[in-house]
Amino acid sequence: MSTLVGNCPFCDGVVSYTTKEIRGRKTKLYSCSNHKVTTEDGETWELTQDATCSFKIFGNALARYGKKFIGPKEVKQLLNGKDVVAHLYSFNKKVEYKKYISLDKEFGVSVLWDVEVEDDEVA
Repeated sequence: MSTLVGNCPFCDGVVSYTTKEIRGRKTKLYSCSNHKVTTEDGETWELTQDATCSFKIFGNALARYGKKFIGPKEVKQLLNGKDVVAHLYSFNKKVEYKKYISLDKEFGVSVLWDVEVEDDEVA
């Protein structure tokens, strides 16, 4: 069952999420209604011929930076064009830091490494 989050920023579709199991762990998959995929082996997914949008965000997209998941509220803010501050964690230095994230058509979300977050901007 899908839960509506907002409008797709790249086409006229709507973004909703479902829970998927990826590499043995459950996570949310936020995808456009025009994003349609098919698989033959259950591991490799390809866009179908009638898919008109490839936009998707995996809930665990920032796990390598120490953010466990991207929640529906954060995705809704991104879709509405608002700034979202992600709390990331450096595994090597054991330090938490804050960075803005933005929508990316190819990867779903991107971290804006060059933009500093002021402490008074963090909610």
